[in-house]
Amino acid sequence: MNLITITQRLDQPRPAQAQLVLPFESRQKSRLRARLDSGEEVGLMLERGTLLRGGDCLLADDGRVVSVVAAAEQVSVVTADDPWQLARAAYHLGNRHISVQVGQGWLRYLHDHVLDDMVRGLGFAVTTQILPFEPEAGAYSHSGSGNAHHHSFVLSPNHPHVHD
Repeated sequence: MNLITITQRLDQPRPAQAQLVLPFESRQKSRLRARLDSGEEVGLMLERGTLLRGGDCLLADDGRVVSVVAAAEQVSVVTADDPWQLARAAYHLGNRHISVQVGQGWLRYLHDHVLDDMVRGLGFAVTTQILPFEPEAGAYSHSGSGNAHHHSFVLSPNHPHVHD
């Protein structure tokens, strides 16, 4: 079986002939081997710094349009009725330089029991769920697609260190 190569993200959505389901960690990589929903192996060779979003369309070397799907993965969900309290939780999570998705009355981040304990210690309820994780690329990113999700953003870009 031949490896299908994908080197281009399309600027406008188009009808797709295949789907590429990827977790958030893989959608941050510009070089990646993966499998389409058909089982065919693909090699992503995108522009460095490319962040793929659910709904992005890619062009394969065989002419097919491939739609990117955000995989459901284990996330922690923080809920609060008071937006000011939710902002407080977001501040503490952002201070640890993790990607956070924000919705009305909730925050979502990739599951981490240490962060869960910290957030619970601040007085918040935390649940673990299996859901797509779609944070924005952040204010200083220039490589995100035009497919912005209006109810999510990253409070701080990923860094390889943690602040205590």
